Amino acid sequence: MTNERMTVRIKFFAAPREAIGAGEIEKELAVGATVSKLMELLVEEYPALRAYIRSIRVAVNRVYADMQTELHDGDQVACLPPVGGG
Repeated sequence: MTNERMTVRIKFFAAPREAIGAGEIEKELAVGATVSKLMELLVEEYPALRAYIRSIRVAVNRVYADMQTELHDGDQVACLPPVGGG
């Protein structure tokens, strides 16, 4: 098992931004962590996010990503609110 770490920058918009009280944070993760692991850690650190976690869309480096997407050092992760339509 590796002890290597990486840092990603997470941007929040709309209600999730208000829930954590910041538009952008940095998070240190183990190398090889996925979007799913990041979301798990964010909810642990910011319990108010739990209400939004199922509806948040995630983009990594401006490309929509799924929960299994592996993150890399320096990635920018955007937590986007659901898009309404009609």
